[in-house]
Amino acid sequence: MDKNIEILKELGLTMYEAQAYVTLTSLISSTATEISEKADIPRSKIYDVLKKLHEKEYIEIEDGRPLTYNVKSPVEVLSKEKEKINNRIDDTITTLTNIYENGMSQVQAPIWRIYGVEKIINQEVEIINRAKNTVNMRIGFLFEGEGETLIKTFKNRRGLKVNILASPTCYINNEEIDMIKMFKDADINIQKADIPFVKVLISDSKEMMHTYTKFSEDKREVIPETAIGIWNKYEDVARNYDERFMNQLEKIKRKQKNKIIQ
Repeated sequence: MDKNIEILKELGLTMYEAQAYVTLTSLISSTATEISEKADIPRSKIYDVLKKLHEKEYIEIEDGRPLTYNVKSPVEVLSKEKEKINNRIDDTITTLTNIYENGMSQVQAPIWRIYGVEKIINQEVEIINRAKNTVNMRIGFLFEGEGETLIKTFKNRRGLKVNILASPTCYINNEEIDMIKMFKDADINIQKADIPFVKVLISDSKEMMHTYTKFSEDKREVIPETAIGIWNKYEDVARNYDERFMNQLEKIKRKQKNKIIQ
């Protein structure tokens, strides 16, 4: 089956409606008889099919004897359909997220283990997207592609205040990565710090995630298959870690200020 027809069917058109519209995009303007012949649609069905396409705003009908059917631009028609789908998806995300977060708040022991690099990075993105005000991170290492994903996520949350304390470098695929430069180039507030081989993400002092992994014998490369994330929604614990983070950040800033004065 023509992939264009398949997509139009997924958007809600019947098989005949999809065939008629695809055919009319090449004819531009035509009679019902010609559309019926070109699209291989029975004459007994074509008028009803074209009427439905007109109601769905895919075509226009021009008075005359016989009637003339004019196709609407695919850009115009499909852009509207795309917008409808995006709006429906956004509404569903909002509704299900509210249900999800309400359900999470009812869980008695809100601590979960997350295995696998991809799932860990996805969870980091979810936590950042849920944040209302601040995200604080201590980064001792990065997985492959993680830095780029975090930067993209932060850029999409322009109103969010982000603070990062990070080791100067890490290694990915035997390449030395300058973490300070990577995040500073993305206009993110990052400070160099003595961070062990661990990663901590704290959101709004309400939830957090620790990420651990084993390293190669030379302590340079992470071993991805050993990665584990501990996602914690105990607010008291998250608040305690956030306070310690801010204290460390302030100490680093004071040291830098004293160096400048000296």
